Amino acid sequence: MPLVALAALATAGCAREGFYDDRNIDYVKAQRSAPLVLPEGRNEQRYRDVMPVPEAQGSLRTGDGRFRAPTPERLPAGREVERDFVERREVGSDHWLVVGADPGMVWPQLQDFARARGLQVQASDDVRGMLETAQGRLSVRQGLRAGDSEVRCDQNGRPVSACLDALEQHFSARTATASAASLAGQQIAREDRLRLEQLDSGEWVVRIPLDIDRVWAELSHQLEADFSVEDRRELLEQNPQQHDFLVNYMTLSEQGRNPLQIVFSPDVRRMPQEIRLVLESNGPERTTLRAVNESERRFSEEDTRELLDRVSGLLR
Repeated sequence: MPLVALAALATAGCAREGFYDDRNIDYVKAQRSAPLVLPEGRNEQRYRDVMPVPEAQGSLRTGDGRFRAPTPERLPAGREVERDFVERREVGSDHWLVVGADPGMVWPQLQDFARARGLQVQASDDVRGMLETAQGRLSVRQGLRAGDSEVRCDQNGRPVSACLDALEQHFSARTATASAASLAGQQIAREDRLRLEQLDSGEWVVRIPLDIDRVWAELSHQLEADFSVEDRRELLEQNPQQHDFLVNYMTLSEQGRNPLQIVFSPDVRRMPQEIRLVLESNGPERTTLRAVNESERRFSEEDTRELLDRVSGLLR
């Protein structure tokens, strides 16, 4: 009996400060501190969110009124894939480049390209990131992913392959820190980003503030790189006309099923499910991403949130 009492006291202590610390209490007692004030006249391009805090999704209170600490957002798995500083994107006959730097840093390099090639600049728009030349139009704008830029070279509304080849060589010869950002170039960047939200119906969707073709091209590239793990996550089909993708995906709850749960369930082994990722255009610069279950097994709202959270992470 003395040993039992001693063990009870030891485990009781662990509940607050040991291995079983309930951090929900920390959230309730947390106090807001004054925001950090940076000096006037600073170079804003030098400051970035080293450890960004994701927005909490849904309610922080459970049905019984108790506080529930929000689950932190995972780092996008797609960032584990090594990327080139300059990459190609295409949808049908449309082609452009994705450069791994903010528009404020790419814009001066685009101007350098025009000067180095002796292009006859007829008009320059610092705010829109556009150079009109006698040979065509050069432009840069915020990419879908944070820290990316899209660079185009068009003539009469059509991409010029030779120009894009030259631009790819030009940017590949530089690094992300090769040129300081101009103040004018900083105006090209956009702050609104994609967000995961739950509708009144309970369905989870991803809202993306970009046109559907740009989103499809980027998502196609990222899914080909990340959804390549057999029996875990696989890209099966992609349709640029319908703007959708068919993937095989095994949820974390399915991966975590123990042998006893498997024995007493209709499924005798862990299995992925076929899910269709559908992009819908909601107007100019507005796209919604949905996950549609195409398997016979149930795919819950939490499963949908998990999958969309991973996919949207590839686009951040």
